[in-house]
Amino acid sequence: MKNRYAGAFALFLLLGMARFAHAQTPLNAAEVLQQLEQIAIIEQKVMMPMRDGVRLATDIYRPKTDGRVPIIFSKTPYNFNNWGDGEQRANNYQTALDAVKRGYAYVVQNERGKFFSEGEWDILGSPTTDGYDAFSWMAKQPWSNGKIGTLGCSSTAEWQMAVAALDHPAHAAMVAQGFGAGVGRVGGFMEQGNWYRGGAQQMLFTAWLYGTQVDAMARPVFPKAATSEDLARVSRFYDLAPEMPKVDWAQGLRHLPVQDIIKNANGQRGVYDKMIVRKPNDPDWYKGGLYHDNMPFGVPSFWFASWYDVSTGPNLALFNHVRKNAVDEATRNAQYLVIAPTLHCAYKRATANTVVGERSVGDARLNYDDLTYGWFDYFLKGETAKDPAKMPRVRYYTMGSNKWQTSETWPPANAQMTTYYLSSGGRANSLYGDGKLLATPPAATEKPDAFTYDPAFPVPSYGGNVCCTGNAVQGGAFDQHQMETRQDILVYTTEPFAEGVELSGNIETTLYVASDAKDTDFTVKLVDVYPDGRAYNLDETILRARYREGFDKAVMMEKGKVYKLTLSPMATSNFFAPGHRIRIEVSSSNFPRFERNLNTGGNNYDETKGIVAHNQVFHTAKYPSQVRLPLVRK
Repeated sequence: MKNRYAGAFALFLLLGMARFAHAQTPLNAAEVLQQLEQIAIIEQKVMMPMRDGVRLATDIYRPKTDGRVPIIFSKTPYNFNNWGDGEQRANNYQTALDAVKRGYAYVVQNERGKFFSEGEWDILGSPTTDGYDAFSWMAKQPWSNGKIGTLGCSSTAEWQMAVAALDHPAHAAMVAQGFGAGVGRVGGFMEQGNWYRGGAQQMLFTAWLYGTQVDAMARPVFPKAATSEDLARVSRFYDLAPEMPKVDWAQGLRHLPVQDIIKNANGQRGVYDKMIVRKPNDPDWYKGGLYHDNMPFGVPSFWFASWYDVSTGPNLALFNHVRKNAVDEATRNAQYLVIAPTLHCAYKRATANTVVGERSVGDARLNYDDLTYGWFDYFLKGETAKDPAKMPRVRYYTMGSNKWQTSETWPPANAQMTTYYLSSGGRANSLYGDGKLLATPPAATEKPDAFTYDPAFPVPSYGGNVCCTGNAVQGGAFDQHQMETRQDILVYTTEPFAEGVELSGNIETTLYVASDAKDTDFTVKLVDVYPDGRAYNLDETILRARYREGFDKAVMMEKGKVYKLTLSPMATSNFFAPGHRIRIEVSSSNFPRFERNLNTGGNNYDETKGIVAHNQVFHTAKYPSQVRLPLVRK
């Protein structure tokens, strides 16, 4: 997803610290560098040694002082070369300047195998010891006070959790933003770093790896004798950033077989080829840098999630897991959370009128710099005035009422799970059907709803909780009512609320289904329906039916047999004002947010032909399909 032509967006994911004002007013790189040179010692392309002899390219910016200082450390697969022109260079320097002004050394490092770093790159496959060894090297420097905080969003966050499990004595604090791609298995989620949701591939990594994975055959390598000075000089005119041709991913992701999508786009060969064949519980997921819930955790952490990110549910599950299971009580108490109403890593793009997709959610601004540096000031400098115990444990933004709220827990303690049942006369197809969400159980003899799923004509993804798919999917909230005219979408809606109701927490869904296919998918989307008919999506989920008994085994379906499906929870905080309604959409595709199930019962990734599935959803006393909603009555 990131290459030179997408530099500005890549940088935003890379650093996660540039102030919101920078996005509004372009910075002058030369001016920022001049300010930085006045107060900082700058060392670029320092080749930091790892235990196996591989050296990782590192830039260091530290205050001009004889005293020892704490370190803020970011590790990234993205290009942070500072000799180019434009916004990327300016923001790199500005991030360092902000840290140095506050008395920190700022250290940024490329993952092994990326740009000037030696070794072979493998997304989350690099040894977690790379992080541990970097901590040891930095802690021993004569200018270091021995305390290190890690910081980043997306790919600069995802590596932090597995390294936190190693509990290095210098790793004193972390700030992880949009960190879902580092979560392997936690609770009921087995996404393996956002690769899966409910056993279906999330196609974001197909597009992302096209621009990020490294072809070892085409990557220049510098001699071991090259010094940091040599590399810094060379980087002024040769930064190793490939110019990947743009791809129309709206069409490119339709290619079959799925395993050949990058090849079909003439992309680099790399880790995609081996990842695409992995099952959800493949042993290789447990050999790299993913964090799993059987691992220890020992670092005070400030977590930042967002409602329209690709992995909000696993992110929140990890926060709760660490609060309960960290290595000691002090660490368990040092876990804090912010949930913003934004897209992936877009926290600082909030404005006085924050629009996510096409829905305004009001003034969602928050001073993330104050929160971040306050966290580091306490844990890295010992500034007791910044004690996090003085701030809310959880801050979450409620859309609809458009306000920040606080809680000691997630979900908030006053959210009560309330069951709504799917109901119809057997004609819930489309917006114009008779589907309802009822607070009372359905009649014993209601007819099931039926629809046809043809993988050649999947339900298009329209908005949603997405990241990194290029032009294939635009994330956020979009009016779904035109989509809901399709006959392959079942629509179930409550009556309008006479009084407003807040929904804040995890949304649990159970479906009773049947199909004439050996395997198929079932998708669910949660929607806020306005009095004028606009229908804004809040979250979405999916389950590949073969994994209904667990992600460690595949069990095919028998024609006509009814099966119980429990889907991965959705999560949101939304106020349904008087006159609004809650809607659930059920279908069998959400493409290209998720790969299409070709319904054959085969591998899917190596298949080119699909078959049509005739699917049913049951809602009777015996088969009570339902959604459980965390409602906070106002």
